[in-house]
Amino acid sequence: MSRDGVEFGGLVPFSTVDFPGRLAAVLFTRGCPLRCRYCHNPHLRRRADTQALDWASTIAWLGRRKGLLDAVVFSGGEPTIQAGLADALTEVRGLGFATGLHTAGTVPGRLARVLPLLDWVGLDVKAPFARYAAVTGSTGAGARAYRSLEAVLASGIDYELRTTMHPALLGSEDLIAIARDLRARGVRDWVLQPFRPAGCVDEALVARTEPYALDTLLPTLRRLVPGIVVR
Repeated sequence: MSRDGVEFGGLVPFSTVDFPGRLAAVLFTRGCPLRCRYCHNPHLRRRADTQALDWASTIAWLGRRKGLLDAVVFSGGEPTIQAGLADALTEVRGLGFATGLHTAGTVPGRLARVLPLLDWVGLDVKAPFARYAAVTGSTGAGARAYRSLEAVLASGIDYELRTTMHPALLGSEDLIAIARDLRARGVRDWVLQPFRPAGCVDEALVARTEPYALDTLLPTLRRLVPGIVVR
């Protein structure tokens, strides 16, 4: 489905996990400039010529869900590459829904512009900012993610910072480096997400299963960022 300036790749009509504390529909956008090996939505990396649903039908469907859903979350792919994201958020808010965004912070300027249209942001922190290219395959991604983090922290809106952990990509020292980066920005809450193979097409990552020694690592991380949740 599409609207001017936004290309969508799908819809989840009901979710209890994509916006903390809210019942939400999730709209998935197509296109992402990152090539994270653990990506669980690789089918959404590229834009497509065909459209499954049109925006007018989706808005009409959302209109019929007022009173049943609390929120609409824009996910991806990477929603901030969509030029029409602000217009889409405005239209959804006009229906009375709270709005959420899942993002890796790849377009910090656009993220900053849409923050006033959001009630919650889930921001991925994929690596120590100096090592982003090794995890994302994108030069300059770390600097962009850092600017996005600064924008989210300055906005005053609710947010969640989360990091996907795989020992082939992030060692214990990398996680400690991330914790130091977050502490330097005054962050006190952080979600750690152990790698899950669902949707991942990287066979080497799926085959490598040794766990982190979290019993010894978590106390070190919590001395830096106290409110760590492993989910």
